[in-house]
Amino acid sequence: MAKKWYVLHTYSGYENKVKSNLEARKEALGLENNLFAIEIPTEMVTEIREGGRRADVERKVLPGYVLVRMELDDRTWSAVRNTPGVTGFVGADGTPAPLTREEYNKIMKRTSHEAPKKTSTSLEVGQSVKVVSGPLAEFDGVVAEVMPDAGKVKVMVSIFGRETPVELSFDQVAKI
Repeated sequence: MAKKWYVLHTYSGYENKVKSNLEARKEALGLENNLFAIEIPTEMVTEIREGGRRADVERKVLPGYVLVRMELDDRTWSAVRNTPGVTGFVGADGTPAPLTREEYNKIMKRTSHEAPKKTSTSLEVGQSVKVVSGPLAEFDGVVAEVMPDAGKVKVMVSIFGRETPVELSFDQVAKI
């Protein structure tokens, strides 16, 4: 039987609980030779908080899902499926579908330390903001575009009665 990665669907926010429950069930049911690894892929994200403060936080790559490497048979299927917090396997008609090596690598690549950090903000297109620093400080504007990967936002600012697009970093603007 081949060891493959499967995706479990869990109740939202129960990923860590499912992992610890699976670890306990693995030992209790003697499945150490069938259930090999349990992963909750996470990535580091820089959040821009009120006042432009930056905070690095760990965020789940796939909220509501847990990856399990196992040999799928009736015993392991039953043990995993009946773990508290697990709602089922990901696959057609509830039949567990293993991840391909490429799918697994793509997910785990986001968790590596070499992966570029993402930036998260609560700014949204159409939202009114005030420029808090830089040459346009104290100007009001409207968010036209949010570029989280670059950590920037495009704001339409009225200068001399004309709407002018200005690209600013997240910490240069504040919600009104």
